[in-house]
Parts: sequence; C-alpha cells; structure tokens
Amino acid sequence: MVVDGHIPEGELRRSRTDADVGETLTAALDRELTGYVVFEPRGSILRDDEERAVLTFETGVPVLAYHAADDLGGWDALDALTAGPFHTEVYELSPASLSAAHRVDEFRVGPTAPARELADCDDLVERTREAAPEERLAEEEGASAVEEFLADAERIEAIREEAAAEAKERAAEWGLTDQLDDGS
Repeated sequence: MVVDGHIPEGELRRSRTDADVGETLTAALDRELTGYVVFEPRGSILRDDEERAVLTFETGVPVLAYHAADDLGGWDALDALTAGPFHTEVYELSPASLSAAHRVDEFRVGPTAPARELADCDDLVERTREAAPEERLAEEEGASAVEEFLADAERIEAIREEAAAEAKERAAEWGLTDQLDDGS
C-alpha cells in the first residue's frame, strides 16, 4: 500500500474483518503503533483498492488520513471513513519511513480527531490527548479554533452583512449602484 508515493509497504501485524474503528484506534494506542492502518469497507474487499482509507500513527497517535477513492486527505478523508464495518490491516513501519508522508500538511489530522470523529469515544480522546506530543496538541487547538468560528452562525452572518455593506459602499464610489442586485 502506497499513499501518494510517500508511504512504503510496512510489515503486516494484524488483519481483521468486521473491525470496530474504536477498537482499532485503541489497539494502535496501546501498542504505540508507528505505522499505518488500512481501513476497507467490508463490501469492497472483493472489488478494488479504491475504497481503502489509511490512517498513519506515530507511537500510537494518529498523524494523517488518506482516502484513495476520492483522493482526499486530512479531515475530508476522515469524513469518507464513516461507512463501516471495516476490514483492517495494521502495518508497522519505522518513523523514518513515514517522515515524508507526515510532512504533507493536507493529509494531517489532529491527534484526537479520529477518536472524536470515527469512534465517538471520550475515553479514547482523552487517552490520545495524553499520549500526543505537545506540538501536535497545539496543531489541534488551531483546528478547534477554526471549527469554533465556523460553528458561530451569528458571527458569520455579521461578517456577511459587513461585507455586503462594504460592497455597496464601493459600488457607490465607483458608480456601479445600478448593477447591484438588491435581491441577493
């Protein structure tokens, strides 16, 4: 399994059908897995590799996510992983073998994101947070601030209204008020 040319084949440590994502994440954390897990929806095993999704780990903490079928990385890849049950394959790799992939920012996810989004397990989220390096937690806090902002509908509406007022003001300055559509 290769992700965008960045992850070499690892050493298979476990293969399991009907795997629960929470159990798989817990096992990776407990074993301090450095490597990756391939998730394949149960119905696609006999078809092709395109439905596969990959989560990489460094000492049991998730680092990146990639979904092959949609060529998605990061948070978008996590969204594509919601259709279980899965067949999982757990591979072990050296940290050096993962270093190139782990530098691809658009594939990265916050350390607790898979536990929150895929397993919905508060205990696993907390255990992952405790195991994650401080610099990785700082990355996640930045993502949380964006999520918090996007969830603030009143603030977004205020920004829209301000932008619309500014657009009208500029249109008036440039003599384009007749071109404005007041209905939008």
